[in-house]
Amino acid sequence: MTRCRAPLTLPALAEAHRTGELGTGPFVAYAVTPALREWYLSEDIEELEYAALSRAALASLRLLAADPDAARRRVVVAVDVPDGAASADPDRGLDPAALGEVTVRTSVPLAKAAAVHVDAEGAGPDVAAAARALAAADGGDDDAQFVVDGADDHELLWYATQEIPNLVARG
Repeated sequence: MTRCRAPLTLPALAEAHRTGELGTGPFVAYAVTPALREWYLSEDIEELEYAALSRAALASLRLLAADPDAARRRVVVAVDVPDGAASADPDRGLDPAALGEVTVRTSVPLAKAAAVHVDAEGAGPDVAAAARALAAADGGDDDAQFVVDGADDHELLWYATQEIPNLVARG
């Protein structure tokens, strides 16, 4: 099994809860890939998994930037997929924007999720600012990058999958 971290928004998590499917494949997730190992320069699996979680949190921020109506909280679902169901694109290998990125090609029932990671409600203003600054940061604006990095000051909270109904109800 390969532990993947799927970036979502709270509305997308609500939809996954409603349908029972995290994704029907293919969809993008993040995992400990050879490129991530090389970039992070660590053999500590917990550190590498945290790096993959951070990459997924940034991808969730990108989803928030594209969905102005979504609650300003990053969401990442940790799920184990069968070996071979997730693979990294070798052509994007060391592209900094794609570190840890994998494509999950199979359907993944939400029931297979191991945990959900979500920003605390108090992170909303910083996450909102980061979502607004993302395009400028991508364009090389250092001040905007500082704002985007500010979202990382908020640790994603860990929730058991049984807590998903409460998370999506609070939105």
